[in-house]
Amino acid sequence: MTPTLQGKCILVGVSGGIAAYKVVEVVSRLVKLGASVHVLMTRAATKLVAPLTFQAISGNPVRVELMQEQTTGHVDHVNLSHQADLLIIAPATANTIANLAGGHASDWITVVALGVRCPVLVVPAMEAEMYAHPLTQRNIATLTGLGWRVMEPEEGRLASGLYGKGRMPEPEAIVAEALKLLQPRRDLEGRRVLITAGTTWEALDPVRFISNRSTGKMGYALAAAAAARGADVTLVSGPSSLPKPPGVRFVGVESCLQMLEACLEAFPGTDITVGAAAPADYRPAVYHEQKIKRQGQRLVLELVENPDIMAELGRRKRPGQVTVAFAAETANLVENARAKLVAKNADFVVANDVTAEGAGFGTDTNRVTFVTATEVEELPLLSKAEVADRILDKAVSLLGR
Repeated sequence: MTPTLQGKCILVGVSGGIAAYKVVEVVSRLVKLGASVHVLMTRAATKLVAPLTFQAISGNPVRVELMQEQTTGHVDHVNLSHQADLLIIAPATANTIANLAGGHASDWITVVALGVRCPVLVVPAMEAEMYAHPLTQRNIATLTGLGWRVMEPEEGRLASGLYGKGRMPEPEAIVAEALKLLQPRRDLEGRRVLITAGTTWEALDPVRFISNRSTGKMGYALAAAAAARGADVTLVSGPSSLPKPPGVRFVGVESCLQMLEACLEAFPGTDITVGAAAPADYRPAVYHEQKIKRQGQRLVLELVENPDIMAELGRRKRPGQVTVAFAAETANLVENARAKLVAKNADFVVANDVTAEGAGFGTDTNRVTFVTATEVEELPLLSKAEVADRILDKAVSLLGR
């Protein structure tokens, strides 16, 4: 079935990169799919492509000067921001990305970006050295942390004549990404998905417990993504300050034993189970009914091992069920992930180095590696929402094997 964007309002921000000429084709394709397209340009972009070109293709006025006459009698950038179903920024130069990450409001693109309530698609294009620079990567991480979708540039011949990673993706790829954001998939309709999230509290006495740094962000992102794709989602969560994702069955627990009990109850009817939680590996051997008082001497705690929740589920897995385990590591990432793949009888392991910049507990981004018995797939730094979709994509591909 031919996709349609009938009734959708798409804003396209064009900044001053040589790849601006490719955006003419992007706008043309969006218009042909039925979208109402409004183009926003920086002054530098107008030196590369005439605004009249975009106006002729889109059928709408092109915005360049913030202080130009308002066409609606009100504040145009506010009206457009509220009407938008999607904002595409292409090409996104290093300067524009820096301005966006810094929250600047110096042109039509940055002003609108601060006001939209819709998905944002950023398409970087620049010289390879600029793209690879730590400052640019930091700024991109800031945008992905906001939940914005940032496409990776392609490798190829650049404007300088040099070869490297910095080319803007082709128009058809950009439009395909826009369609994904505007027409969410429902490939999990009728499927049951179990997600674990967060840490656990292993009580020592009424006021103290053993825990770890997990916040639940990755698991909550997975639950939200699965629900958006039509799944019947059960989220078993340890203590977390995050709001409950809408449209999911929420089961709150504190200890690893409670999390295991909740998972064993939900697991038999599930199609996909993702163990994104970081339950404590150990718990105190003795629980003290009263608060332990300071005694002026060393206190020695005896710990006992908690059950491995994903291993327990792996032993009970029936044919057709897909289980995904996580491996939060500080060294020997792939080797440790492969060991967990076997120990937990998982279909694949999502491994990440929690010491890496932009990854690990409490961040809005993650850099993960998918590990199977035969393959290792490294993903770039992405928002946790995007990582969640990539995990679900792989899990869906394994259903019904």
